[in-house]
Formats: sequence, structure tokens, C-alpha cells
Amino acid sequence: MTERAVAKDGKAKPAPTVTVTKTAKPKAAAPAEKPAADKAPSGKVVFKVWGSAPSGVDTTYGSDSDNRDGSGLPMTKTLPLNDDALYFHITAQLQGGGDINCSVTIGDKTKKGHASGSYNICSAQLNGGLLGGWD
Repeated sequence: MTERAVAKDGKAKPAPTVTVTKTAKPKAAAPAEKPAADKAPSGKVVFKVWGSAPSGVDTTYGSDSDNRDGSGLPMTKTLPLNDDALYFHITAQLQGGGDINCSVTIGDKTKKGHASGSYNICSAQLNGGLLGGWD
């Protein structure tokens, strides 16, 4: 038999209680899909240039048989995917300074480039694989 502690006024003190806290284990995160920004719509090629170019940037994008001009930052352009193309590319030349990035995306394949400083060129290119697909 256990004895209870008694207060000076003669009343019994309550017995101490034990509190148990259970911590749940965090659930494992499901593998995340690539963000939509890193995917191109089916049958399309997405060209992007972003960053800072206070004096502007001259941009050229397209394929081995089609070149186009782009302008402004940020810039996003989309062209139809031509399966006969050997490659798709983008170049963006700084005009007097800045810091820019550029990319070409087909499906979930993306190639990126970077340029910083006066008149430097950001360049990215996706090549058609010998057995199909894009590298």
C-alpha cells in the first residue's frame, strides 16, 4: 500500500500524473514532378531569356533552319516542334552590361546558359539525338 502526502490542513494531496506525448513521424515526401516552368507543351519548343540588362539585350532563337529575333526581358517565345530539325538554340547578347540567363525546353529536357558583364553572350542549345529524343 502506498502512502499519500498530506497537506498541513489534513487533506490528501493528489497523486502526481504522468503525461506521455507521442510525436508522429513525418510522412515521406512523394517525388515531385518538374515544375511546369521546366516543361514545354507537347509538340512545342519554349525559348526563355530572363535577368537584368539595363542597356538591353539582342536575342536570336530558332532551329538549324529557322532564326528569329526576340526582345525585352523577361522573354518567352514558343515555336512548333519540327522533328526534322537537328537542333534548337537561343543566344542573347548583353548590350553594355547586365546578368542574364537563357534556356531552350522541349518536353521535359532543358538546356540553360548564363552571361554576365559587357556584351557577353548567353547561349543554350538542345540537339536531336541519333535515336530520337533531345539532348
